[in-house]
Amino acid sequence: MIRTKNLIRTVVALVLCTAIAVSGFYAYVYIVSESYLNDVDVDAGFVVSDVQDAATVEKGRHVARTRGCFGCHGQQLEGRAFSDEWIWVDTAVAPNLAEYARQHNAATIEAAVRQGVGHDGKALWSMPSYNFVLLNDEDMSALVTFLRSTPVTESPLPLPRPSLGWDARMRIARGESQHMAEWADRMPPLLLSDGDDPALVHGEYLAKTMCNECHGFDLRGQADIDITTPDLAILAAYSDADFRRLMQFGEGLGGRKNLGLMTVVAKDRFAYFTDEELNNLLAYLRTLPGEPVDHDASWRTLR
Repeated sequence: MIRTKNLIRTVVALVLCTAIAVSGFYAYVYIVSESYLNDVDVDAGFVVSDVQDAATVEKGRHVARTRGCFGCHGQQLEGRAFSDEWIWVDTAVAPNLAEYARQHNAATIEAAVRQGVGHDGKALWSMPSYNFVLLNDEDMSALVTFLRSTPVTESPLPLPRPSLGWDARMRIARGESQHMAEWADRMPPLLLSDGDDPALVHGEYLAKTMCNECHGFDLRGQADIDITTPDLAILAAYSDADFRRLMQFGEGLGGRKNLGLMTVVAKDRFAYFTDEELNNLLAYLRTLPGEPVDHDASWRTLR
């Protein structure tokens, strides 16, 4: 009888010790990941331009369309939730942008778009701010003006709260993943300046506030968890007409009609570029074959 009681005490003690150890481990992971997400600096000096006329609204609409706001946040900017599609988090939520723009000041909106920091001061995880960090102040201001002018459309279903999940938090704790504020800081500056060919300057600006989301910071290709994207130097082989078909319809050389994500993105975003924008973008992309490629870049393979 005594032995049985001792055995029971031993088992209970082991269970309690295991529970305490597991709880301590998860507490450690949570504290480390939260500390990392909160350890960001924000430049809060952005203000919207005083010019907020109809032309500015349309310019902002063009920025929102061509940079993909509608693709993630819904065609009415009503917000969307992602779960199965985003395997690195439990639930990613693209908020209702028209509502968000009314709830927060311009500096808060800019911080989310260009700096990767949310309204609560924490780093964002799924917003691709590195794709927009090089947006100039004029386009950023027009975007805010447009968002504030857009009628608020309620999402058909209530949006859930975003959730990182323990897998993402453990990757953070192990130093295997970086938040968007850190990615935005890594984005190199534009290389061309006002003294260069204006068409190429504009083309670089378009490419590095759009194409780098999928094709890498230098546009020379990237391997992600779900998809591998090509070096955009291949577009030097495209004629003007081929490039327009690619950008407007998502069709590749030889009439290939299913280019996966590129076909979807082209129809939702790139089909709205003007002829001048397409000409300047292609002119810049045709310069890429002569540029060296850093194959060891830390972001080249994201696995």
